[in-house]
Amino acid sequence: MIGCDCPVCTSTDKKDKRLRSSILVQSPQTSLVVDTTPDFRYQMLRINNRKLDAVLYTHPHKDHLAGLDDIRAYNYFTKKPMDIYANRLTEEALRRDYYYAFSDTKYPGVPEVKLITIDESPFIIGDIPVLPVEVLHHKMPVLGFRFGDFTYITDANKIEEREKEKIKGSKILVLNTLRKEAHLSHFTLQEAVDLATELQIPEVYFTHISHQLGKNTAINAELPSHMQLAYDGLKLEL
Repeated sequence: MIGCDCPVCTSTDKKDKRLRSSILVQSPQTSLVVDTTPDFRYQMLRINNRKLDAVLYTHPHKDHLAGLDDIRAYNYFTKKPMDIYANRLTEEALRRDYYYAFSDTKYPGVPEVKLITIDESPFIIGDIPVLPVEVLHHKMPVLGFRFGDFTYITDANKIEEREKEKIKGSKILVLNTLRKEAHLSHFTLQEAVDLATELQIPEVYFTHISHQLGKNTAINAELPSHMQLAYDGLKLEL
């Protein structure tokens, strides 16, 4: 049995109950998810989400891929493959880890997917414009995404100047911050605050938070008024 007595794990504040990082982006016509985490099935059931048109992937780490198998429920209801958008690095991992979904001879009930390879070029899913933003997760290229005035960046510790230009002008930024202490491949809290300040984003939320960072309420008290920690179930509107 695995247990934990850290302040975050034992907190009674719902905002401290953190599943793996993902977002659902919706417009009047289109619904898409960025990353299918190991918690994907529960995350969708928890909000009673019945419509999903596409999945976008940021990078091939397991905490962002591992829920892909559970798109089968959407296959069942829509009677068609799920559109999956990924760069070549992530595509390679998907084909390896979910080989049975890409086999010429498929066992009944496996996930049905239509894989669409993307790079840094903008594209549109339904009525949602998507602008990929390449960031670095140590040495691994990771895709963030800008949807109109909203930008989502996870698993990064460096962003080149040309990619920062793609983020500037966003009204809302969701940016990863793992903890206060230095990390090899994630922004610290101060690094994330400094970057958001540099980019002059008016509304900022921090995600991909480890328990080492501390409780939601305590950290928010340290942040500028237009910045706060994201939390499970947070809804943002533009």
